Amino acid sequence: AAATFRNITGSETLFRIGIVSGLICYAAFLFLPVVLYKLLKPVNESYATMMVLLVVVSVPISFINMQHKLAVLSLVNGSVLNNGFSATEVQSQVLFYLEQYNNGILIVSIFWGLWLFPFGYLVFKSGFLPKILGLMLMVGCIGYIINFLGEMLIPGYSKSSLPAYISIPSGVGEIGAAQKLTLPSINFLG
Repeated sequence: AAATFRNITGSETLFRIGIVSGLICYAAFLFLPVVLYKLLKPVNESYATMMVLLVVVSVPISFINMQHKLAVLSLVNGSVLNNGFSATEVQSQVLFYLEQYNNGILIVSIFWGLWLFPFGYLVFKSGFLPKILGLMLMVGCIGYIINFLGEMLIPGYSKSSLPAYISIPSGVGEIGAAQKLTLPSINFLG
């Protein structure tokens, strides 16, 4: 707890940049499914709508979860130290809020996984994107769910090598789809 507290106070600007960049990423994530909806709606409008809804649900959860990191900032800035808490208590609270942030990420990861299934289905059925990417996205969805269930139901799951391997299909699918969809000749919004 003391080392974590020192690391954050020693690099508070970096910690703050992390918060701001996270919020920017979450806000930008709202635009991704809108662009994909426009591109993939002709494949299947219901799946395209489901894809957008699952992403839209994840963003407010992600924003609210960032409150835990803001609470850490309040603690490291000493506002609580002046209210009678010992240094050890404050340091323990910093760890508590960081753990709560990780728990929030675990919850939102459900939606980060679920949106990949309709996205993967649409990629698979599109005819203009590689089917293998669609399969990887759908398998990636299952990987997110397995990782969530593993974290919730199996003590020590995160310390095993399994989560890293289960995440590979979603990473390949997401990165591969991003590569294929960043062609300059496609005007997604126009």
